[in-house]
Amino acid sequence: MSDHTAEPSDRGRRTYDEDLNCPLCAAISAPYLQDERRTYRQCSVCRLVFVVNSDLPSREVERRQYDLHENDPGDENYRRFLSRVFRPLHERLPPRSCGLDFGCGPGPTLSVMFEEAGHTMDVFDPFYFPNRSVLEQQYDFVTASEVVEHFHRPAEEFARLFSLLKPGGLLGLMTKRVRDRDAFAKWHYKQDPTHVCFYSAATFEWLAEDRGARFDVICDDVVIFRLS
Repeated sequence: MSDHTAEPSDRGRRTYDEDLNCPLCAAISAPYLQDERRTYRQCSVCRLVFVVNSDLPSREVERRQYDLHENDPGDENYRRFLSRVFRPLHERLPPRSCGLDFGCGPGPTLSVMFEEAGHTMDVFDPFYFPNRSVLEQQYDFVTASEVVEHFHRPAEEFARLFSLLKPGGLLGLMTKRVRDRDAFAKWHYKQDPTHVCFYSAATFEWLAEDRGARFDVICDDVVIFRLS
C-alpha cells in the first residue's frame, strides 16, 4: 500500500537529494546493499533502510502486486496472522473504541475483527477504499498491518498517521524488522517489489521521540505507539 497523493508536510518540503537523504528524517544516508534489482541505503540517524527514489516502483507495478493479494476475513489462517497485532491492541483499548484500518487492502479483515470485538471501524486504502473523508477525522486507534514498508514518503505518511490519533491514541504497526546487513542480503521480505522501507527498533525509537509518543515492541513484527 502506498499513497502517492499525500499532501507534503513541512519536512517533505526540505531540499535534499532523494537518492541520498533519508525519506523519514532527511538525514544523510550511507550505502547499505546493492543487489541485481535495487540500491538500498541506511540513514545515519534514524537507521531506516530504504530503496533509493530512482528505484521505487511505479503505481502500476504496485497495483499489479496488490491485486495478487487474497485477503479474506473468512480465512482463519489470515486471522491468526493478524491476531498478533489485534490482541495486544484490543487489550489496551477501552470498550467501544473508534478505529481506522489504514491500508486495509482489497479484503479488509482486521477491521472486521475489531468490529466483532465491539469497536467501530473505518477503513482506508488508496487503491481499494480511497475514501479520503476518513482521513479528516481522529480516532482512538489506528492500525497499519503490513503497510509502512510500502511508504514512498514515510515522513509524510507517519505525520498523517499520528495526526489521525486523538490524545492518548494508539497506533499499531505490523512490519518485519531489519536485523543486520548479512541477514538483509538474504531476506525474502525485500524481494517484494513494493517493499521499499525497512525499520529497526532504533527507527521506532527515533519515530517515538520525534512524534512525542511511547512505544512497546510486542513481538518481532509488531509495535504499538501511544500518543501523549
